[in-house]
Amino acid sequence: MAQTLTLNVNGVNQTVTINSSEMPLLWVLRDLLGLTGTKYGCGIEVCGACTVLVNGQRERSCVFDVTSAVGKKIVTVEGLSTDADGKKAQDAWVTNQVPQCGYCQPGMLMATVGAMKAGHHGKEIASELQHICVCGTYQRISKAIQTL
Repeated sequence: MAQTLTLNVNGVNQTVTINSSEMPLLWVLRDLLGLTGTKYGCGIEVCGACTVLVNGQRERSCVFDVTSAVGKKIVTVEGLSTDADGKKAQDAWVTNQVPQCGYCQPGMLMATVGAMKAGHHGKEIASELQHICVCGTYQRISKAIQTL
């Protein structure tokens, strides 16, 4: 049964119609709203490519039920440049030339910003990241995080 929801994504209210109340937030962001920065990796909360912030908390959008996001503030990688912590993290990524293929980077950036919002910095952030990067840019990611 079709259901219409209003979601606050990157500071803008968006209305979407879904066919299943069990639809993951990831598919709404990518397929219905066209925000393709958030990536699908594993679909089982392991790789972290789909990480977004929901009310400032890091969530794996591949398993986060979209109906649970109603009434909350969702931030995707597309919304980071207007956020002070997000901009700082993006600048650190660029300065330290972190991305290679870049597929995992949106999720890592979102997890880093979520940790910053929780009051963590440097090594604290690095110890919290449980993301998988196939290119192996962990040393550059670590270097970038040390500046935060």
